[in-house]
Amino acid sequence: MRLFPLSNDVRSKQFIKIFPTQNGDRESMLQRVFKQIRRTLGNVEITIATAKSQVSSIKNQLEDQIEISIEPARRDTFPAILLAAAFLRDIKKVSMNESIIVCPIDPYVEDEFFESFKTLDIICSDGISLLGIEPTYPSAKYGYIIPATQEKISRVKMFKEKPDEKTAARYIRDGALWNAGVFAFKLGWLLEKFPNRSHAEILADYENLQKISFDYAVVEKEKSIQVLRFSGEWKDLGTWNTLVEALDTNRIGNAVIDSSCEDVHVINELSSPILCMGLRDVIVAASSSGILVTDKKNSSYIKKHVEKFSREVRFAEKSWGSYEVMDVDESSLTIKVTLLPNHSMHYHAHEFRSEVWTVISGHGVCTLDGIDKKISAGDVIEIPIGCKHSVRADRDSILKLIEVQCGNEISVEDKIKFDKF
Repeated sequence: MRLFPLSNDVRSKQFIKIFPTQNGDRESMLQRVFKQIRRTLGNVEITIATAKSQVSSIKNQLEDQIEISIEPARRDTFPAILLAAAFLRDIKKVSMNESIIVCPIDPYVEDEFFESFKTLDIICSDGISLLGIEPTYPSAKYGYIIPATQEKISRVKMFKEKPDEKTAARYIRDGALWNAGVFAFKLGWLLEKFPNRSHAEILADYENLQKISFDYAVVEKEKSIQVLRFSGEWKDLGTWNTLVEALDTNRIGNAVIDSSCEDVHVINELSSPILCMGLRDVIVAASSSGILVTDKKNSSYIKKHVEKFSREVRFAEKSWGSYEVMDVDESSLTIKVTLLPNHSMHYHAHEFRSEVWTVISGHGVCTLDGIDKKISAGDVIEIPIGCKHSVRADRDSILKLIEVQCGNEISVEDKIKFDKF
């Protein structure tokens, strides 16, 4: 909610493509971090712990380059890490002596951040080790690690929860570090604390597990913990005012910011232009989900307002491409669908709605009740209620179509999936 209107329940901030790449495109936090890990740590095995609703977005952006541990419900970081650890042991057959490093997917850092993981790998042999960030200002947004010494590697003396800024300043004077949420340990070290719990058992009982963070459940109960001090750049891009600080430009998308503006940023995912004049310290963001206009100081406090809005997802990336809701009426829904080359939708049918597809660009094959038909720009395909259907883009083509759904009960639940043929 803090990055409304670009983020939603399916498209969280980690999937928004705003960072520049060398070829002129833009990539997401997920893609950026993945590339950095590969650059610095080579061909290490990467497993992402995530909710089922985000699996399609991950596969869209990373394809099949990673493993995924799927959480059946939101239970905070401890159940997620425990489930992923059991997944590595039982499903991937990873050795109990293997080093595991847990890291959030969204830090904005340079490669040296991930280079430090090599040291964490070495020092975590006897327990758990953490990465502590040398603070650059007294922040009330982060937890603090109090090291016993000012050395590069130190025993942890105590932890402090998110303080007010005055208290944070005192912590920093005493040598405290920001808690980056990075944990390193041997796989066996964690799983031996919770013996006789297989991956299948944890998965089956997941919704009944206590909703608790890894810090509370594990870290703060340990008597001997080491922290590795990191002094490089580290940013948590969780709000608009911090996010725009990391951008390479003050406008993305169709926007004009005239010379009377000062320190204005615009991110526009709509085709309609945005014109800004005479503004100072303002952020404008627009997508199919809504429009945000805020000064930078107040951009951190939008959550309480967004909570009151409709939570319908109007844009999402899927494993096969993406969709964007263009219009919603009482008995119809109009969607723009984009299929990636050589990708297809599930073969499915609907009980309560009919559909009409109009191909606007590209070429591929549609399947209606088992019969294939080549399609290209200008073709119109009518799909009556109950008709099994799918569509695939050709290997060399991105296929775009407009889908109009008509019926009195239009919902995402109205879908029956079939094995093709």
